[in-house]
Amino acid sequence: MSEFLIVDTTLRDGEQAAGIAFTPTEKIAIARLLDGAGIPLIEVGTPAMGLEEQEVIRHIAGLGLQAGIFTWNRLSVNDIEASLSCGVNSVHLSVPVSDIQIKYKLRKNRRWVLETLKDVLCYAVKAGCTVSVGLEDASRADQKFVALVAGIALEEGAVRIRYADTVGILEPFRTYEIMRSLISRIGSNVEIHAHNDFGMAAANTLAAVKAGCRYISTTVNGIGERAGNAAFEEMLLIFKQHFGSMPVDDFSRVKILSRFVSRACRRKPYAFPRHFRAV
Repeated sequence: MSEFLIVDTTLRDGEQAAGIAFTPTEKIAIARLLDGAGIPLIEVGTPAMGLEEQEVIRHIAGLGLQAGIFTWNRLSVNDIEASLSCGVNSVHLSVPVSDIQIKYKLRKNRRWVLETLKDVLCYAVKAGCTVSVGLEDASRADQKFVALVAGIALEEGAVRIRYADTVGILEPFRTYEIMRSLISRIGSNVEIHAHNDFGMAAANTLAAVKAGCRYISTTVNGIGERAGNAAFEEMLLIFKQHFGSMPVDDFSRVKILSRFVSRACRRKPYAFPRHFRAV
């Protein structure tokens, strides 16, 4: 299943779950376990959070992992500089695209978003970064504006577009329609980032893959803000059932990873052992 690539955000979005705060040692261990499980892309954190976060990211960047690692950044040159100081060369820019977030979170307008995206993205590319761009709150946005932002991001040098169902309102049929339309305009280098507010993160992720999406965003055990995200181990089983294979070779490593994250979170992993007896 080389056509599907997993982008794991346990260390960033996963840690935003209520009551979860990984220690630096736990973050480093999780990064190693994610890499050992065969995950190709790992979102390791947000440097703008402060010096402790930067130190952990710097340590992970120096581990020599096979997985590609990248950081999460706001639409800010200062955030990019903080990422560069951590020794990473791959960054993610999160761009609010819904009018709700543009007006009430940024207190700006669409024109500002487009102009600032160009400026910050150009800065990151010139600094030698590989850049992905996230369309924050895309599912509540004007889809024509979403496509416009995505197109501009790719023209300015972004390599991947994240479509974020930030508040978890999508359902699978709508997800499929949106992904088909977006991919027909900008190509398949699109990542689906689903939240589980209505219990459909896995179903929406599957629908996006069926529509041609190349990247899927997951967290271990489905941890994440509010109701959580698409669970890494659950998506593996879905791939096995519906596509006949999984994008990992050694499933025992996935079990070790899941149980470690469970202990670090003090939350039982819901996917083990019942589901995995069938694997």
